[in-house]
Amino acid sequence: MQLAVIKTGGKQYLVTEGMTLDIEKLVGEPASEVKFTEVLLVVNDDQLKLGTPLVDGAMVIGQIVKQGRDPKVTVAKMKRRKRYRRVAGHKQFITRVEIMKI
Repeated sequence: MQLAVIKTGGKQYLVTEGMTLDIEKLVGEPASEVKFTEVLLVVNDDQLKLGTPLVDGAMVIGQIVKQGRDPKVTVAKMKRRKRYRRVAGHKQFITRVEIMKI
């Protein structure tokens, strides 16, 4: 079994081949290929490669499944006794990626 830890969008993800994950927005059309070169850890069956901080020559290849947005997050501010209320909403752009090869 192959595992890898990749870094993208300021976050780290533990991935395996065939896995689908939602990450911060990447530029690209659906069905296009994406290469993740910031690989922090690679595990092949019983062999472990740990980067300092990155593993040399390691790459994870994925395919964009779709571009979309997360569900809406609502934020509210209020000051007591002052009739002050503000409500704001935000929908983060995401990219759904399927990991093809480690």
